[in-house]
Amino acid sequence: MSASGSGAGGGLRRPGPLRGKLKAPKRIGHDLGPEEMWNRLAHAIGEVQNHKASTLSYEEHYRYAYNLVLSHQGNMLYEGVKRKIEEHLVRQCSDHLVPAFPPGGLSNLPPEIVLPQSDHKPQQNGISAAASSSKDKGKAPASSGSASIDESSMTGLEGGSNGVAGVGDTTDAAVRNQYTERLLKAMKQVWDAHCASMSSLRAVLTYVDRVYVAQQAVLSIWDLGLELFRDTVIQSQKFPISNHLYAALLTQIQLERKGQVINRSVVKANIDMLVSLTHAQPGRASTSLASRPTVYKHTFEPAFLRTSSLFYKLEAQRMLETTDAKAYLRHVERRFIEEEGRVAVFLAPTTDAPLRSRMESFLLEAHLQTIVNMPGSGMHSMLEEGLTEDLRRLYKLFWRVQPNGPLELKAGLKSFIAKSGKAINEGVGAGTNGAGAAENGDGEEGNEQGKPGAQSVTAATPAAASALKWVEDVLAFKGKFDEILAVSFDDDKSIETVLNEAFESFINVNQRAAEFISLFIDENLKKGLKGKTEEEVEEVLNRTIVVFRFLHEKDLFERHYKGHLAKRLLHGRSVSDDAERGMMAKLKIECGHGYVQKLQGMLNDVKVSEETGAAFTEYIKKASRPMPFDLSVSVLTSTYWPIAAVQQACIMPPSMVSARQAFEKFYQSRHSGRLLSWHPNLGSADVRVAFKKRKHELNVSTYALVILLLFDEEGPNASSGLSYAAIKQNTNIPDGDLKRNLQSLACAKYKILLKEPKGRDVGDSDTFTFNEGFSCPLARIKIATVAARVESTTERKETNEKIEEERKNQIEACIVRVMKDRKRLNHNELVNEVIKQLLGRFGPNPLVVKKRIESLIDREYLERDGEQRNVYNYLA
Repeated sequence: MSASGSGAGGGLRRPGPLRGKLKAPKRIGHDLGPEEMWNRLAHAIGEVQNHKASTLSYEEHYRYAYNLVLSHQGNMLYEGVKRKIEEHLVRQCSDHLVPAFPPGGLSNLPPEIVLPQSDHKPQQNGISAAASSSKDKGKAPASSGSASIDESSMTGLEGGSNGVAGVGDTTDAAVRNQYTERLLKAMKQVWDAHCASMSSLRAVLTYVDRVYVAQQAVLSIWDLGLELFRDTVIQSQKFPISNHLYAALLTQIQLERKGQVINRSVVKANIDMLVSLTHAQPGRASTSLASRPTVYKHTFEPAFLRTSSLFYKLEAQRMLETTDAKAYLRHVERRFIEEEGRVAVFLAPTTDAPLRSRMESFLLEAHLQTIVNMPGSGMHSMLEEGLTEDLRRLYKLFWRVQPNGPLELKAGLKSFIAKSGKAINEGVGAGTNGAGAAENGDGEEGNEQGKPGAQSVTAATPAAASALKWVEDVLAFKGKFDEILAVSFDDDKSIETVLNEAFESFINVNQRAAEFISLFIDENLKKGLKGKTEEEVEEVLNRTIVVFRFLHEKDLFERHYKGHLAKRLLHGRSVSDDAERGMMAKLKIECGHGYVQKLQGMLNDVKVSEETGAAFTEYIKKASRPMPFDLSVSVLTSTYWPIAAVQQACIMPPSMVSARQAFEKFYQSRHSGRLLSWHPNLGSADVRVAFKKRKHELNVSTYALVILLLFDEEGPNASSGLSYAAIKQNTNIPDGDLKRNLQSLACAKYKILLKEPKGRDVGDSDTFTFNEGFSCPLARIKIATVAARVESTTERKETNEKIEEERKNQIEACIVRVMKDRKRLNHNELVNEVIKQLLGRFGPNPLVVKKRIESLIDREYLERDGEQRNVYNYLA
């Protein structure tokens, strides 16, 4: 590229970039004095505050502030700005806030509104709480749609329609809502305008913040604006703004609590303002705002909490006098939800915990017992009616009040269970006195035991029915509380413990609980039980085991269970071997292997007896001499079965003796050295009897068969009959068994024998004859032996004596085991350890344990220590 041009020398110039010369900008205000610069800046501040800053130059006024700081006039500038802000805020109060005060001022403030204790009392300058500024004198305060409402409309509000002071009727509430909202809107307007102007001023005075504020350690322009707003507006010395503001906020919240619709956004704006402002702490020179509490936290929140406390205190008192417990709890639940919503929407999060605490105190904790015990609707009523939803609400609310709420709830549960349990126990009444009843039912043909008429003999006898009803009532009661625990109490473990303790207490008050539970299991494990599937029976037994856990005297239950199991097995009434073993497995889980060892032995004996019977049948077939009748023998291990030794042998007919001897010979051939002891009182027989009209097959006890065979020997035409004494002499059957069997044959539904004199009881002078004219539509008849399914008073006394004797042996065995292991123990440690180990079977009395220790010392199993008399040593 070439270029030509003329120059001084007329030659060519080397091309290059064009270079311009920069001029320094005009230094605005450099030629002005400090006073003039401040005046211009002050004018600009006023324009900003009056929202007329559109024509102002940011650069120009930034330079004024910059030059003032450089010329060491920072203090004049800072104080001048402070003064301008303060003057503007005073005008804002006079022009916008004071006119918005409600008519009547604070004189009509409801007593339920508790205002803060202000540190700044407004001066008495002649401006009343409801007065307008001088320029608006004679005019109604500016408010949308409120100019026609006079002061009288705000009076008479103390008697709230809901019984709590402060709301009045709907019209008064609406008027109060309108006036307080007007003040809050005015405050929001002033605050928003102040924040907007301070944002602009902070931008213009950035250099002041960066240099002067940092050097002098004073508040930044923004923080200065906040402090001035607090002192000039919120805590004004000229106007009672703070009280009106707090009264308006509290009134708005109270109105919403009482059903009015309020402007939540304006309430939130005012509360956010209080959160933004820090509280002045007199005497502290620190300028760190972060370390100060907010005006909201220091001033408004305490007043809000006190107002809320008073409101809920009065509301609780009124509602408990006029509503029931269920409605009250629903109301309280709603109140908590509402307050949580207020905290989430317009209150500060810090208010949540103290507000909840006060609500819990005044709505719940002060009235816990009243709620629990309220007649017709309290916790007892809820439990009685099974109101799971109301109980769940009560649980959730009471659990808020720690620790008293849970304690009262648990106490109420225990009280209700104790009361209901007492009624269940009293319902047993005198129905379990052990009156005689048919043991196995009577009147059957084929497999008709399951008919309602047949089963009623076993289950509906007064004593047995009362015992079974007790267990059914307990199970139903426990099932009801299991549902309540799951649905209403969230399966709370602490409540479950209380429920278990309460059930354990009332169940063991019934001294016959162990017998009744065993009888109930017996009823559900019997063959022919109609109306229940296997799954339903299994469910019932599982629930029964839960009740079994509550028993203290599990050894007594074991004794009764063995007796009932023996009858089921020997009479062929057990529903199945699997069902029996399943029940034993449940007992084994609860009490250990030793508890069911004998029970399992009983089942094994039955199984072995079946195998022995099959072998005996084969043995007879191979024998040269046939049996007079079929014989089935149950061979029982004496240590397993609850069978008393036979005191006197029954005199049997020759045919029965022959059959017995044949089995003994067979058994000795297989088990030499074993001794068989016969128990005809436990056996049964099927015998075909010819009456005039027809033959019947009778199922009777072995004793009854022996008795009937006596009449066969007398001949069918014997008219004189046999006396009681003659029957006894010819059979040698014990009196108790003889009378029961004669009663079954002559006094029950099916009268195979006729008794003179007639009656239900058998006497020593009675005479019996064969009833040739007996008739019945059934071909097969079961003659049940009259026996009590529930122990009589005498039998119960004998059982208790045997149990006590067995317990002595168990206590001594436990003492020896413990001492053998530990060698040396003091008295208290030994007693506690023995009780601990035996609690699974029964609760040993410490005095009984002490006596057993002394007995073992006398028999030289233990000795007292030579130096410490309360210490025992084990003797090998």
